[in-house]
Amino acid sequence: MTTSVHASELKNVPAPSLPQDDLGIDRAFIMQMAQVPFIALGLMLLAFLSHILWQQFSSSEEALRNLGPVVVVCIGMIVAAIIDGWAFKVPNWLTLSLVISGWGLGLCHDLGIAIDAGSGGLGSALVCTIMGFFLLFPMLAIGGMGQGDVKMQMGFGAWIGAYFGGQDGVEILVIAFCAGAIVGGIFGLIMMILRRQFGENAGNFKEIFRDLRVMTTMGPAAAAQRANQRRPKWVRLPYGVPLCVGFVGYLAYLAWQHSQILMHS
Repeated sequence: MTTSVHASELKNVPAPSLPQDDLGIDRAFIMQMAQVPFIALGLMLLAFLSHILWQQFSSSEEALRNLGPVVVVCIGMIVAAIIDGWAFKVPNWLTLSLVISGWGLGLCHDLGIAIDAGSGGLGSALVCTIMGFFLLFPMLAIGGMGQGDVKMQMGFGAWIGAYFGGQDGVEILVIAFCAGAIVGGIFGLIMMILRRQFGENAGNFKEIFRDLRVMTTMGPAAAAQRANQRRPKWVRLPYGVPLCVGFVGYLAYLAWQHSQILMHS
């Protein structure tokens, strides 16, 4: 005996559920993370090649301070800034690759592998990575910027620590960060002038300082909750762009200063 099923009855039949990942793991994220070690190795290879090219095409005096790897990290910062300006997000495959490759360069220096002219070890790279995180932690805690911007600065710190060493690396990182903060303030001021909402923006600045005060007294979670209530009214600023200007600009200034010393020596 056969039975017929009407189309209306089929609509009420629930669709079979697809198998889910018991751990709730984002497979796209896992695939992205799997690429990071290979990209990091590629960046280390670029540091080595840039070191060789600098020696081949620079004078003997300039070769004494081979800045080839510094050029590589500057290019990495520029790429990160372009992506952030376009998508308001700096991807993990770039930022984490910069962090890991910076650690790798420091480890090579510790092991005596002449991959470049850097003088910092793994410890210096780690110190500057941690410093890069804590310099932006207050703004991250209140939701004033994204995690990608913080990881971008951590990657810069890893390379600077591995190349210049701990003491010089921390000094360069702090000054470059301050330069980026100034540039970010100028960007923000220009946006305020263009939008002509001075009263609202002045109120936002006051609220940000109150968020920071709440963070010091009640903790980051309370400050973030307070800041999130105002998030729909915020004007988005790709903070990776001013960070890049501060990083690359200060390194360019150091290179120019070094060239002036060579010219007068």
